[in-house]
Amino acid sequence: MSTLDFFETEVRCLTSEADGVLSMELRHPLGHELPGWGAGSHLDVMLPNGQVRQYSLCSDPGKRESWRLAVLRERAGRGGSAYVHDELRPGTKIQVRGPKNNFAMAPAREYIFLAGGIGITPILPMVRAAEAAGVPWRLIYLGRSRKNMAFLSELSVHGDRVLIHPDDELGIYPLADLLVDPTGGFDLYACGPGPLLNVIETIAESWQDPSRLHLERFAVDPELAGAAVAPHQGDHEFTVEGTDGTEVLVPVGVSILQALEESGRNPLNSCREGICGTCETAVVSGDIEHRDSLLSQDERDAGDTMMICVSRCKGKRLVLELD
Repeated sequence: MSTLDFFETEVRCLTSEADGVLSMELRHPLGHELPGWGAGSHLDVMLPNGQVRQYSLCSDPGKRESWRLAVLRERAGRGGSAYVHDELRPGTKIQVRGPKNNFAMAPAREYIFLAGGIGITPILPMVRAAEAAGVPWRLIYLGRSRKNMAFLSELSVHGDRVLIHPDDELGIYPLADLLVDPTGGFDLYACGPGPLLNVIETIAESWQDPSRLHLERFAVDPELAGAAVAPHQGDHEFTVEGTDGTEVLVPVGVSILQALEESGRNPLNSCREGICGTCETAVVSGDIEHRDSLLSQDERDAGDTMMICVSRCKGKRLVLELD
């Protein structure tokens, strides 16, 4: 099964994990094992209302009979989280794609995990992986208040290796004191709100080895919004050809995704900023100008997939596998 293909799962149960956080358990409708995955993985979830969203897997990778996702109600969202919280019910069939992993753990001598709010979801399996591997680790879990922080009881079994830091009780956590240059020491894996990750990135700029910092963002940094899709010097128009023989001209200042939509197609998409992977499309031929924030250098060099919401063609023609 390709990670670009959707398949059907069934919602078995929904559980309130904290104020505003709802987890859902997914199983195969026929009871089959689900595809394997590693810590840091996520799913593309096609909700019954037609929206596609990305949610991190936060269950145990060793248990293949079910998956768990957790969804924060986003008050200023576009309706995906509201649908999950207000309308989703056990027994609902949901199409998913993946698992995909843009936040995979690399071997390290020691791990520090830093989670802000719903950023705990990809971190939970990382804690399990580090524990199973016998590698030293610590988790700092930040939140506005305990009532908003999910999975606290689940984390309590790890004792003082987990620091729970609610801002309303303890004030702002002193990140600079924690993140001294880890030369020869820890790797840091962090997930959470954009402002938190921006502070972490700023601190890590002074590290001798910035590769020890690993971040996952759930949303585009507002300061960078639109940068990936803005016209670049040297951009030119090109033609996209589908494997069915249809052709679409992509002008300067228009993304492949937009051009396809204007031609009457409806490719799956979500962020439109190159950070979520929903619009990932297989490339048959053509020279790609990658502008996403997801693909590794090896994946870019392979040249067999691209994010059509931001990436372009270096030449005059791209041939894509289009539905």
